[in-house]
Formats: sequence, structure tokens, C-alpha cells
Amino acid sequence: MTKNIMIVGVGGQGTLLTSRILGGITLDAGYDVKLSEVHGMAQRGGSVVTFVRYGEKVAEPIVEEGQADVLIAFEKLEALRYAHFLKKDGVLVVNEQRIEPITVVTGAASYPENIVEGLEQEHTVYKIDAMAEAKKLGNSKVFNIIVLGMAAKHMDFSKEAWLEIIEKTVPPKTVDINKKAFLKGYEGE
Repeated sequence: MTKNIMIVGVGGQGTLLTSRILGGITLDAGYDVKLSEVHGMAQRGGSVVTFVRYGEKVAEPIVEEGQADVLIAFEKLEALRYAHFLKKDGVLVVNEQRIEPITVVTGAASYPENIVEGLEQEHTVYKIDAMAEAKKLGNSKVFNIIVLGMAAKHMDFSKEAWLEIIEKTVPPKTVDINKKAFLKGYEGE
């Protein structure tokens, strides 16, 4: 059976590193894995979407609407934008950060209110203010790994396997802080 994971965020939020960690853990577990990355205006704060599909045999990398088992959103508006990709029994893990797109900054549009509350009406939502938690750890850059830790509880891999792949994937001098960040999301520590 194929598992479908989506990671959505804004350029610079660590979406691609997170997808590399996910791809690595699935490969280490012996699954066939397909990754697909879609970059909008990533360098300018635009949407970044990554699909990770794994299973016995995976034919294509794209997750279709209504097929995602887990949707990891690093920003609230991105969660809203891509929630229709979730399966009925899928899980949405959302970082409660607000990053205003250029249309909001310029006044051409307004940022929707009560995004997470609205999503909770239709989906199983797990939310965290990962940026605040990352700052408590002393490094705001690891907020994405906190969100990944929370999402990891809804996937097929042990905590030890996650910590091992994080150690293999992140830059050596950031291993300890990334492991702490993962555990913050995974265990609520």
C-alpha cells in the first residue's frame, strides 16, 4: 500500500530539507520512494510543495487531490491552500506561523482569519507554534524539524529511525539541535 505525504510551505522554511529527511527514512526502510518538488517563487516567499510517496512499488511521484495521508504545513495559509489534497481520514500537521504573501503585503488581498479553526471543522488537525518552540531551543531555523517530529507520529517509522536519518541528513554541526527539535515535536518535550 502506498503512503502519500505532502509538505507545503513558503520558500526558505526548510521544505526541501524536510523532504530529504522523509525520502531518506523511507529508503532506509526498504521502500520504493518517489519525490517531486514544486517550486513557486520560492526565493521570494512563494509556495513550495513537495510530494513524498512510498510503498512496495510507486509508479509516479505526484499526490493527487484527496489522496494525501499526511499533510505537513509550515504555514497556516499554505495548509488552507492544500488541505483538499488530504484523504478523508488523513492528518494535517500545521505550524501556526503566519507569513503574509505579497498580495496581502501590497493590500491587494487580505489574510484569512481563523484558518486553523476552519480546517478543524473538516480534517484531523494537529497544530503547534513551532517557531516559538524553536526559539525556546535557541535556534529558530529548526522549527521545520519540530513540525516534522509532530508529523512523524502519524507515519510508519520508529523514533530511533527518525533520529538516525536526521543525523545522516543535516549538517554535522546542527545534529544535536535538530535532534532536540525533532523530539520537541515528537514527544512534546
